[in-house]
Amino acid sequence: MKVTIIALGTIKESYLKDAVNEYVKRLSKYCELKIIELPDKSIINDYEKVKKEEGEEIIKKIPSNSYVICCDEHGKMLDSVEFASKINDIYSFSSINICFIIGGSLGLAKKVLEKSNFILSFSKMTFTHKFARVILLEQIYRAFKILNNENYHK
Repeated sequence: MKVTIIALGTIKESYLKDAVNEYVKRLSKYCELKIIELPDKSIINDYEKVKKEEGEEIIKKIPSNSYVICCDEHGKMLDSVEFASKINDIYSFSSINICFIIGGSLGLAKKVLEKSNFILSFSKMTFTHKFARVILLEQIYRAFKILNNENYHK
């Protein structure tokens, strides 16, 4: 199984780097994971222009034959079991790559959202895009534990 995460912004905080590295290590048992970091564009007065430029860079990095899941506050919320089921369904019908996309502080461009097969929301709360990466990795790991009938804390 292949999982790609395309994320805007570089994680500089050591506590977040440690969390990302821990989940990358844990996930190596279940899937081939690739994280693609793209630089945030400088935020100028024209937010839509910045989002469009970021979106163009994101689209270039989406692997071919990918099921694209965009993380966006306006997406559908799933609990952990539903999320695991979603991943299972994707892999049951094909051996394609699942590509998750996390936008920057301005969110995702409309063109990126239109490329998605599914739009996922973590919560009604707002999280930084760097923290969202940790949340996503943890939930992917939890999903694989669920799918493999392995214990994981609740």
